Amino acid sequence: MERQVSSDAVPDARFHNAEAERASGETIRFSFGRNWRKYLNSLSPGRLAQARESLAASLSRSDLDGLTFIDAGCGSGVFSLSALDLGAKYVTSIDIDPSSVACARDLCARSPRADDWTIRQGSVLDSQFIDALEPADIVYSWGVLHHTGAMWTAIDNAMRLVAPGGLLCLALYREPRHAGLHLALKRAYNRAPSPGRFALLALYCGILVTHQSLATRTPPWEYVAEYGRQSRGMSLVRDVEDWLGGLPCDYATPEGIDALAVQRGFVAERTIIAPRGGNNEYLLRRTGGDVSHSA
Repeated sequence: MERQVSSDAVPDARFHNAEAERASGETIRFSFGRNWRKYLNSLSPGRLAQARESLAASLSRSDLDGLTFIDAGCGSGVFSLSALDLGAKYVTSIDIDPSSVACARDLCARSPRADDWTIRQGSVLDSQFIDALEPADIVYSWGVLHHTGAMWTAIDNAMRLVAPGGLLCLALYREPRHAGLHLALKRAYNRAPSPGRFALLALYCGILVTHQSLATRTPPWEYVAEYGRQSRGMSLVRDVEDWLGGLPCDYATPEGIDALAVQRGFVAERTIIAPRGGNNEYLLRRTGGDVSHSA
């Protein structure tokens, strides 16, 4: 088993996901990894605890003792670290963005279990890269695969990473009521210069906080303070920027996921339906079948 970071990638201020851009035809000028770097700058023990609780809830278990774990699209690396904290035997983190790889490396360097954590730069759309990874007991990919430009291929490849009897936890966009407006906002954000991006970010944060405060009858400052507890330990501003910059974006339905699961030898253990525009969450177990086909 590899015991070191196997990518020489370093953060690149010019990075954008050219693979997703080619696959989707979108103009992408946003790096998820740079946004995650800002998130790590404000990471607190409280947010780490919230991330661990979220991961345990997603997997319907709080003890990962003896299990291997792949974090497909690891972003900040916080959920990889959470898996180790919950007792995972070994964790492999993968991401295409070099800044995300660097974020995970930083967390790994601080962890007393760094020897049990491998971080690799690579694409979930790259079949050769996927085939070189050892299947894991748990594969986790939260809010990632719908941004690849080839979501169904990405899901198919993620399924290939699950060991027999193992679990696949996915979170994927549910189509919003006003999908065209959402897409227009994302395109505007990606194409805008820095001042325009800042203005869009501030405007959207203000609208979101106002709407949620009115809907929940919660003072705005309380909603912001409670956001991390309700949102996997995330940050409101970083989540909004992640959403605005997140191109391309595809949508999955439970029916589509169920159909692919049956074909690939999986069964749905749990499906959580989000409000429109949110992430539906799927917990699938591999019961059998050959998922080593070419994607």
